[in-house]
Amino acid sequence: MPHTPRPSTPYVPSTASTVLTVNVGRAMPSAHTDWPGGTGIDKQPVDRPVRVAAPGPKGRAGSGLAGDSVCDLRHHGGNDQAVYAYAREDLDVWERELGRELANGAFGENLTTSGIDVSGALVGERWRVGSGPLLEVSSPRIPCRTFAGWLGERGWVKRFTQAAVPGAYLRVLEPGEIRSGDHVEIVHRPDHEVTVAFLFRAETTERELLPRVLVAGDALHPEARDAALKYRSAKAI
Repeated sequence: MPHTPRPSTPYVPSTASTVLTVNVGRAMPSAHTDWPGGTGIDKQPVDRPVRVAAPGPKGRAGSGLAGDSVCDLRHHGGNDQAVYAYAREDLDVWERELGRELANGAFGENLTTSGIDVSGALVGERWRVGSGPLLEVSSPRIPCRTFAGWLGERGWVKRFTQAAVPGAYLRVLEPGEIRSGDHVEIVHRPDHEVTVAFLFRAETTERELLPRVLVAGDALHPEARDAALKYRSAKAI
């Protein structure tokens, strides 16, 4: 049965917007990656405050969460992918469709949220988490074979891609501590159409949307901006 994405809803401030759990992972071997350091996809909730800060450039730095492992620095981690968030509401939909329990952290997310349409968040949207860090939405998660191998679901990359409910990577604009139960306040929403789900579709199944993502400006992940510029240039020839 295909996954039916939840419709993106208009932003309504809510005291119910929270971080249910903060999840971190340790490196472990995996047959589903060619990276010798294995994978840190097995994220587990922790019952302590976790320091969050910008980790550094992609390729040289990993997770923005202290104590969290990001192994394959070619494709993961760095300032533009410092924190990964996924909505509990979307995990619940996947639970029903897969017929199995999905614990918080099951998708390798650092923050399992409640009351936030994470994939409907706008690129450049900013979240204040508790009294701690200021985070900025940057890009969607693109599924890979490590993710598919971790879940053990046949055709998972295609299925996840078709659903277009990818969750969001975030930058750390101001460091601080995050703990389970922290309120999430959306303090800024830019005036454009580029949600995380829109950008995901542009990067995967609907490449013709790529030029439209450029309105997100400097908030775009540099790789997404480069892809959009190349696509626009190619179409102009």
